[in-house]
Amino acid sequence: MPDRRTFLKTSAAGAAGLAWVDPLHAFTAAPAAAAAPFTLRFRQVHLDFHTSPLIPDVAKDFDPERYADTLARAHVDSVTTFARCHHGLIYYDTKAFPERRHPNLRRNLLPEQVAACHRRNIRVPIYVTVQWDQFTADAHPEWRIVTETGALEGTPPYEAGFYRRLCLNSPYPEFLKAHVKELFEVTPVDGLFLDIVAAQDCSCVRCRSAMASRGIDPSNAKARQAFGADVAKEFRLTMTDYIRQLDKSCSIFYNAGHVGPETRPSAPAYTHFELESLPSGGWGYLHFPLSIRYARTLGRDCLGMTGKFHTSWGDFHSLKNPAALQFECFQMLANAAKCSVGDQLHPRGALDAATYELIGSVYASVEQKEPWCRDAHPIVDIGVFSPEEFTGGRVPPPAMGVARILQEGRHQFDVIDTHEDLQRYKVVVLPDEIRLNPELASRLQAYLDRGGSILASSKSGLTPDDKGFALPSFGVTLKGDAPYSPDFIRARPALSAGLPSTELVMYLKAQEVTPAPDAEVLADVVVPYFNRTWEHYSSHRHTPSSGVVGYAGVVRKGRVIYFAHPVFTQYAKNAPRWCKTLVLNALDQLLPSPVLRVTGPSTLVATVNLQASERRRVVHLLNYIPERRGTDFDVIEDVIPVRDLGVTLQVADRVRDVQLVPQRQMLKFEQAAGSVTFTVPVVEGHQMVSVSA
Repeated sequence: MPDRRTFLKTSAAGAAGLAWVDPLHAFTAAPAAAAAPFTLRFRQVHLDFHTSPLIPDVAKDFDPERYADTLARAHVDSVTTFARCHHGLIYYDTKAFPERRHPNLRRNLLPEQVAACHRRNIRVPIYVTVQWDQFTADAHPEWRIVTETGALEGTPPYEAGFYRRLCLNSPYPEFLKAHVKELFEVTPVDGLFLDIVAAQDCSCVRCRSAMASRGIDPSNAKARQAFGADVAKEFRLTMTDYIRQLDKSCSIFYNAGHVGPETRPSAPAYTHFELESLPSGGWGYLHFPLSIRYARTLGRDCLGMTGKFHTSWGDFHSLKNPAALQFECFQMLANAAKCSVGDQLHPRGALDAATYELIGSVYASVEQKEPWCRDAHPIVDIGVFSPEEFTGGRVPPPAMGVARILQEGRHQFDVIDTHEDLQRYKVVVLPDEIRLNPELASRLQAYLDRGGSILASSKSGLTPDDKGFALPSFGVTLKGDAPYSPDFIRARPALSAGLPSTELVMYLKAQEVTPAPDAEVLADVVVPYFNRTWEHYSSHRHTPSSGVVGYAGVVRKGRVIYFAHPVFTQYAKNAPRWCKTLVLNALDQLLPSPVLRVTGPSTLVATVNLQASERRRVVHLLNYIPERRGTDFDVIEDVIPVRDLGVTLQVADRVRDVQLVPQRQMLKFEQAAGSVTFTVPVVEGHQMVSVSA
């Protein structure tokens, strides 16, 4: 390897492409050892510091003691602090890469931040940018990702921004190793947060050569993207192995802005997961519930990451509404996660007092609640197959719909992939798009044979070629796409609770199925007079019901209930209440005694976690209401109390006491037939209830 001091000044090794004999040269080390799981602290701040080289007097106003005192007064016990930012600039006195030290940095910032925080028992993971690095992108454009059209990926030359991704299948990872090695030489390293490490779609000459050597056609987009995912996976595993040669215990996390099924192959490289999910920053309020319910199944401690910003990262001098920050942090606790709030340090190095008054007001409450959140694990009934694994996208519509329906119904669920142990769940849900290959079909049949139940909808349960259902246990055979759309659903008595006695429109096209002789039809589809065309139309929108039953809408065979319509995609699109009611009625048949039932408005979110060592269950009740007050995103401003909520919790053990916590206010309760029932007098935003055995 070139001397580290001049590494980025050397000629571009590998630029000739085909002369690069081992295109995955950075990944030839011994197989990476799995990173041991790491227990996180509860109250973290992620302190961004992406600072232009054009800004003067960087860290001029930094005072180590005032900096650490501000964090401590805000009840912060962990702060992610910058070694190198997206501009590619370093914030300490580097001997290895002096050309990268911020040109206007006034002091040895990072080591001083670490030392001051350590004196107050504040943990300091260190931030290192990876695929966004403007200094490197300028110095080595031949290391940048190349699109399938031959262009350099990312921000064009005359647009603002540093979003120009670097290819991990280049000499660049060798620089990263040298940079990380120096960090351990200049300051204690509690952990590493390696940012922007994602699957890449690169057609640079090195990647094309590597694909050709493996027999991969680089012009095939899916094959090329699979190769790019493998490059990112190997980078993570090998970098973790390298870090472990330097330190055996620091935490390690690779951020891609999302944790989902594509993370599983790399999971051994992580010590924990940090779920970047700023609701106002493009993630929305449904991303975190879906992501955490998946990430927590991977055997690592998790924390959620929101921001103090009104919008997203880099929104200087803005503040989130206090109620919104409360909900976002308390929802993390309710889902057995720790908390992280994003902030951005001003270039002069002084923390903003108003920001830490806001964070401190929430973190003081988090600190009070920690005893009932420590070593907590969710109690769940339902496993929801992630549509993301099948269709891609962070929050595909079926995932959005199923999350809304189950949360509004107060059901306890995980989001799972096809590698998960199904026996953990009483019911598994296959929302709209879950095709079954032979292996998955066999596993689902074995799950049914052992007493499990399935709720599926639309194309879920079909073979990957969509020619028919993979399992006779679904109780239906496929005729094809339904001949009418929109059509109308009319529930039979077993599924009609809470519904009017009429047919109800279903806007999205169903699958036409024939029930098996031993199956029961729970709802019929009533067809319109005709489909709306240029020749056949009536009224403004769609043709009304003809009153004629055309085909089955919901079918049950044993412990399988199948919906012919894409009810979850439909609910994500425009939330017909009857779709939610039909699904919840079906779940009542498959799951007559869920672990938790709570009366109250549909805005109320309820979860239950187990603290085994304390012999107690903790019910979390949250009532915050996101509203679309502007066109860009939802906000939360007001906390509206809800009163006299009836709660029924399944508990086999004899209950000793039920109390509101952290207030330690005892509640009256009744226990019978394996459940305990009590009333929560009021929920003002977030209320926990401890049920001790």
